[in-house]
Amino acid sequence: MPFTDISAERAVKAFGKLGFDVISKGKHIGMSNGTYRIVIPNHKRLNPYTLKAIIKDAGITDTDFKMAL
Repeated sequence: MPFTDISAERAVKAFGKLGFDVISKGKHIGMSNGTYRIVIPNHKRLNPYTLKAIIKDAGITDTDFKMAL
């Protein structure tokens, strides 16, 4: 299921609820939970397929991410 109209800010909040902490910020936002490290482009609207790949890289399911939104 593609996620549409999700901003980087909203994605960071959702990943924060899932145990990820911001480790760097700039054009891209780096986050880590100690096991996985993800990089989120700092955009007002993330490409749904990019977000899907980030969710996969984070080792979580689409359902878990949707619940965190």
